[in-house]
Amino acid sequence: MLSGNKFLKLGPAQLFVLSFISISVLGSFLLLLPGVTKEGISYVDALFTATSAVCVTGLNVVDTEFTFTLLGQIIILSLIQIGGLGIMTFTTYFSYFFKGGSSYKNQLLVKDITNENNLDNVFSALKSILIITFLIEGIGFLLIYTSLSKAGLDFWERVFFSVFHSVSSFCNAGFSTLSGSLYDIRIRFNFPVHLIMSFLIILGGLGFPIIFNIWKLITTNVSNLYRRIFKHEKYAFARLDVSVNTHLVIRTTILLLLIGTLSFYFFEKDGVLTEYSTTFGKWTAAFFGSVTSRTAGFNSTDTAALSLPTSLMLISLMWIGASPASTGGGIKTTTFAIAVMNFYSLVRGKKNIEFKGREISQHSVSKAFAQMTLAIIFIMVITFVMILIENNKEPMDLLFETVSAYSTVGLSRNVTPFLSDSGKLVITLTMFVGRVSLFTVLTALTKRVNLSLYRYPSEELLIN
Repeated sequence: MLSGNKFLKLGPAQLFVLSFISISVLGSFLLLLPGVTKEGISYVDALFTATSAVCVTGLNVVDTEFTFTLLGQIIILSLIQIGGLGIMTFTTYFSYFFKGGSSYKNQLLVKDITNENNLDNVFSALKSILIITFLIEGIGFLLIYTSLSKAGLDFWERVFFSVFHSVSSFCNAGFSTLSGSLYDIRIRFNFPVHLIMSFLIILGGLGFPIIFNIWKLITTNVSNLYRRIFKHEKYAFARLDVSVNTHLVIRTTILLLLIGTLSFYFFEKDGVLTEYSTTFGKWTAAFFGSVTSRTAGFNSTDTAALSLPTSLMLISLMWIGASPASTGGGIKTTTFAIAVMNFYSLVRGKKNIEFKGREISQHSVSKAFAQMTLAIIFIMVITFVMILIENNKEPMDLLFETVSAYSTVGLSRNVTPFLSDSGKLVITLTMFVGRVSLFTVLTALTKRVNLSLYRYPSEELLIN
């Protein structure tokens, strides 16, 4: 056990990593309790499932519908919600709530979560994040529920299905109470549900700072309109405060959605999409495939039957992932965008990256390329290890599962359920590292260097 003084000395990265380890282990023991499963599962399977839920991945080694009881599915849902919002958000906010305040240092730890520059507003923003999350999930629940009239479910089954899938969608978790996820025949052609879940996934993947800014825009205008109608005050329309980060995230997200949808449709129009008899159904499935591949993990088509070009495209989208401070994983959209802009600037002979009248800092560029490099190296190493452990499986399938685990996506080519215990533990580690990010893990394990008061002369190296 850590003593009080040692616990207080933990840095943000160490606290974040330890929080996810603790809740994953706790979740694994909860899944072993009597009445949670129908026939019992091994500890390795329980740890894998708990980690997958906390890391909002969605990879499964057991069938959620037929293995877990209602209590077990509720535990999984709770782990998804905790992992989606982020343990730092929960622990910081509730410690503040119960203790009646928080130190200046603790406020600094959560400042980046809310993107608030004024520390007085940090905890107000955290409370708003919780409210916004439950509000969006509540709306998603109602929309999904009303779209299930022909699904053959009774009232309570519809209620639980709607709650579970609304939370799992917004948290980009990919867990489903149906054996075949959305490819299950009971929901496969329910396109309204697919579209509702798609937009929940997109909202969850945009990142809390952007959602929070949109929330402030809506609430401010509603408040101004109220004062105009009932208090006859002058109405001033508030505009969305669009930062450079917001511009970059939204533009990159839209571009990736378009590329993913078009690629999926044209690669699979004579493949898995032939199951859909209408053009609308084909495009909906293609759009859903593009959305879910960027860290959500639901599937409305047979992932194992996808063509090689589609699989490679999905691996690329999974690797990029969602946006910073979101419920999704991957290297993040901003990292990918910075890399592309840096390539473009170098080709044009410019040393700096400029976007929307701003110069991207060198620190952001360095961190982006560090994230990309670490992700590539880690995925290569884990894939190599998996090929050695699971030498009876196709390397392409193992690469797909590894990227899916690292980017906390949850899409599977039907390989994960048949892994050995060693393979399951390697993928469990991959999901954990992908969720907290390898950069954060290394930061937690490395002693920080104090600011240097000197600089060496710079040297240009031969690159090509």
